[in-house]
Amino acid sequence: MATMNETMPTLAPPAPFEFKESHFSPAAYNLESSILRDILKYSNQPGVISLAGGLPAPELFPVEAIREACDRVLTRHGTQALQYGLSAGYGPLRDWIAERLTKQGGVHLTADNILITAGSQQGLDIVGRAFLCKDDYVMCSRPTYLGALQAFNYYGVKYACIEMDEQGMKVETIDPIVEKYHPKLIYTVPNFQNPTGITMTLERRRMLVEKARKYSVPIVDDNPYGELRYSGAPVPSIKNLGGQAVIQLGTFSKIVSPGLRIAWIAASRQTMGVFTRVKQATDLHTNNFAQYVIHEFVQDGRLERHIEVLKRSYHERRDAILRAMSEFFPDTVKWTKPEGGLFLWIKLPEHVDAAKLLPQAIEEKVVFIPGQSFHADGSGKNTMRLNFSQPPCESLHEGIKRLGRLFSAVL
Repeated sequence: MATMNETMPTLAPPAPFEFKESHFSPAAYNLESSILRDILKYSNQPGVISLAGGLPAPELFPVEAIREACDRVLTRHGTQALQYGLSAGYGPLRDWIAERLTKQGGVHLTADNILITAGSQQGLDIVGRAFLCKDDYVMCSRPTYLGALQAFNYYGVKYACIEMDEQGMKVETIDPIVEKYHPKLIYTVPNFQNPTGITMTLERRRMLVEKARKYSVPIVDDNPYGELRYSGAPVPSIKNLGGQAVIQLGTFSKIVSPGLRIAWIAASRQTMGVFTRVKQATDLHTNNFAQYVIHEFVQDGRLERHIEVLKRSYHERRDAILRAMSEFFPDTVKWTKPEGGLFLWIKLPEHVDAAKLLPQAIEEKVVFIPGQSFHADGSGKNTMRLNFSQPPCESLHEGIKRLGRLFSAVL
């Protein structure tokens, strides 16, 4: 039998080929790189304390429980878990999610209302593909989640921005803005918002649902942090208040593991058919094995016990960073006091540009995310986002001390 070397002809090296801007679609070529990913390169340098990324604490990952779940999946469902799956997702996991959301009250859901996605970012992209065209308007708060802006920007949209205060999006101001711009979607992160940590009040949630129904504009309720409450009273979700008018995004990234990339969309059956077809055009189905593993992990109260572990640890870290800010920050610096989640928000005096402080902060071996990136209209130069979930308490104390030293020198 002839070997490959004997039968394969020798080829000359291929001629070079240069990809030019004109080869790419304008939508793809003009996408901006995520500032969060760009700053991560500084976070990995020795001695740097990162208050930038929204990373869960790695030491809290349930490694042994996930390993055991993997073993059980391979033993019980090996061939099915390693095979192609349904575009909508693994049926038992969708059943479990629907039952859990139903128990939270307000709306009854079944597996037919759930689509499994590869992280919430894919959920945002699927929503964008399903609803948005070039020059459509999306209504969002000022500031809002950067990942949503990145997902929606691909479709050439514009933004109708609504101011925020300590009670969340100022819903009472939206009527003239809706009437002027006719937005296709209202996007909000009502629980412990990324980036501010602010939670929208019940009164404003109800008002937002009323406005959405009045103007026939769907609400996208992005809810990755709702399980992570450390103080204050729980508030019903916008999904439970608004029912079919609301598309909710949820994820296991913050309560189990972001690396598994398992999240979901909860929506009406009418929209689910469109979402499923859109998903089929992107990846056919989400990682089947990871879905089986998540489903195995959440059984018998394991998820609830793990969430309590996370809440205790993140509660301590939130309190540690707030104490350090009170100790080290000048009086001219203001910040939010979140009841949960992973983030808080800094406001510097109006004349200060947080992005210009970042190189000096890197010299002090501490990093943050400048807040302008979270503003669809380019405002917010004097703001910044801090994360408190990843560093331990002693690192949070030292990181805030370094930032305070920088603020005192500059201000």
